[in-house]
Amino acid sequence: MSAVLPTADRPTPLHAHRRAAADGALLGALDYAALGLTHLAGPRVDAWDAGPARRRPGALQLADAGGWAFGAIDLPEDGRGLTALARQAYGEVFAALHALGRPPLLRLWNYLPRINDESSGLERYRQFNVGRQEAFVAAGEDAFAGSPAACALGKAEGSLSIRFLAGPTRVLPLENPRQVPAWRYSQRYGPKAPTFSRAVLADVGGGRVALLVSGTASIVGEDSVHPGDVRAQTDETLANLRALLATAHARSDARFALDALALTVYLRHPQDRAAVQERLALAAPQAGANAIWLQADVCRSELLVEIEAHAIAPGRLPT
Repeated sequence: MSAVLPTADRPTPLHAHRRAAADGALLGALDYAALGLTHLAGPRVDAWDAGPARRRPGALQLADAGGWAFGAIDLPEDGRGLTALARQAYGEVFAALHALGRPPLLRLWNYLPRINDESSGLERYRQFNVGRQEAFVAAGEDAFAGSPAACALGKAEGSLSIRFLAGPTRVLPLENPRQVPAWRYSQRYGPKAPTFSRAVLADVGGGRVALLVSGTASIVGEDSVHPGDVRAQTDETLANLRALLATAHARSDARFALDALALTVYLRHPQDRAAVQERLALAAPQAGANAIWLQADVCRSELLVEIEAHAIAPGRLPT
């Protein structure tokens, strides 16, 4: 009997797990300790599985299974600017994916040392955005409408660390009606806009749809709101998550509940955890109790909390 190859209509099923430790048998994992982030509470690893994976060693570590791919690259600065470093890192990501036949990117995770520091007259996050967008354009990838879900958080030191998930399925990008799309931000936020969609939907096989939500914070339009008030910022972030769920429900027959999301909560100040947990307990008690809690700097210095999420539910994407 011949093997049935995965297609966009029938991908090998992808599964998401949360674990106390990384497992080399998985397709890929976000091991937050290895990424240099301070773990505050909850599971320590976000993992993705699609069956036995083939591993490709190198500066960019890549595993693929059933049409799905998970990759990791960590590049030290070594005196280079962050724009050049981001351009190189993303160039290697796209070269690896093109060698696999260009499976579409679903999700990217970016961790930058000293994300809010300034050098050469420009915040480091904004330098990163320049290099990231240039790499997308050079590779012929969607840098604006149609870009994948993503987050960008700051750590104290270490390499630029990028993790990514790609797959054999059509990806449906989502935007939040309460917010300007990130790729349309004005130049108040840097010479090049961030390259990501607010969320994506993807068929992950087995009659299921995944919702992958980008890092979400207290932003309305393109402006940060509630500076200095972590409770109000959390409430605004939750309002943005609800708006994304409504958009997802309008685009697919899959149904996702706020309280059933797998949340990752990034806090600029660890001592804010009790206040954020209080707000989550009112809005999404189960999701808050099961969340991963990490200390990290958010991409704007005035933002105190960022929440990303994912969930998988029965359903299908529109044809």
